[in-house]
Amino acid sequence: MAGERHVLVIGGGVIGLCCGYFLAKAGYRVTVVNRDATGKESCSDGNAGMIVPSHFTPLAAPGMVSLGLKWMLNRRSPFSIRPRLDADLARWCWQFFRHANRRHVADTSELLRDLSLESRALFEELSEELHFELVGRGLLMLCETGKALEEEREVAKAANRLGIQAEVCSPERLRELDPDIRMNVRGGVWFEQDAHLDSVSFLDALRRGIESNGGQFRGSEVVDFECKDGSIYRAVLSGGERVQADQFVIAGGAWSPLLAKRLGLRLPMQGGKGYSFTLTEPKKIPRLCSLLQEGRVAVTPMGETLRVAGTMEICGNDLSVAPLRLQGIIDSFCRFFPDFTPVDFEGHEPWSGLRPCSPDGLPYVGAVPGYRNAIVATGHAMIGLSLGPVTGKLVSDLCRDGTPTDTRIDPARFC
Repeated sequence: MAGERHVLVIGGGVIGLCCGYFLAKAGYRVTVVNRDATGKESCSDGNAGMIVPSHFTPLAAPGMVSLGLKWMLNRRSPFSIRPRLDADLARWCWQFFRHANRRHVADTSELLRDLSLESRALFEELSEELHFELVGRGLLMLCETGKALEEEREVAKAANRLGIQAEVCSPERLRELDPDIRMNVRGGVWFEQDAHLDSVSFLDALRRGIESNGGQFRGSEVVDFECKDGSIYRAVLSGGERVQADQFVIAGGAWSPLLAKRLGLRLPMQGGKGYSFTLTEPKKIPRLCSLLQEGRVAVTPMGETLRVAGTMEICGNDLSVAPLRLQGIIDSFCRFFPDFTPVDFEGHEPWSGLRPCSPDGLPYVGAVPGYRNAIVATGHAMIGLSLGPVTGKLVSDLCRDGTPTDTRIDPARFC
């Protein structure tokens, strides 16, 4: 019986919490271990809070390699790969290069669509169960130039072919959809099925949900495992304490490869650093969340606040703040929304976090080869919050009856 089995979830970000909630709801005894027992030292609290079926194209896509090279020396650019002498980075870049093509997009778009739409439906259920606000007004992809608008027009066509609702909009139509804010754009695309939420409220709701189902939290770090006969027996915590469990879920975000390596699993991963600002008293608040195409900036209303987030800097596990990249986010936002100026950001501390990025742009969700009771759930890059619920459900199913995940998200696919 599930209630007799103890699952140790390693990681207190959105993926770990979603796994913990679905497992606890299924009757497992759950312990979530995170360096900070509150879970607030994760990559999730400062994210854009977007639920995006529109993101059916993986990070490894045509044009991303050339774009990365073009922007590499631009310290304000929204995407970059920080060069350094590192064998893991070299291997990651090689795999990224191999997958950044049309065939890979064609092979994975339906998978990402299916995962995203199932997760979107689960968000509806969770909002009723856990009592957080889910805003289902869609997302606007805003374009400053005609060239960008033509590119997004093609994305909209691909979305519609996949059954994802996408409407190409004139500036007049955009004003109809969101009359509360002035936009300096040539047009955009409205993805009606997308949604947004306050990420902090959602994470707090998951924590409460885990506790109400008998789960608990530990403030520590798992540094190793004790194994016997093809199973993990105990997890070793940073202070030397041992914790025994029946199942172990590695959901530690960008730090997951360090633990996976202890189990003999090579998990290609790079941290993709992003930043955000939360304007606590914005002069205007849009009704819809939006993405600014040229600047790769995300804008999300969260109650009475406004979250502005951006950049993807492949940088290992470095969380240091780059002032010029912050300025790039601010400049892009103010160009698209001319009612705002850089002065509006003064006094607001930036947040930085590491998205766990696989080289093919797909998550790692599945069993660890050679172990009967070890599961990996990480590598979701920019769509970790969006795919959190479906990931939690997949992990719960895997614990219950060994239901395998799709081979395209198998953690051992690069071995």
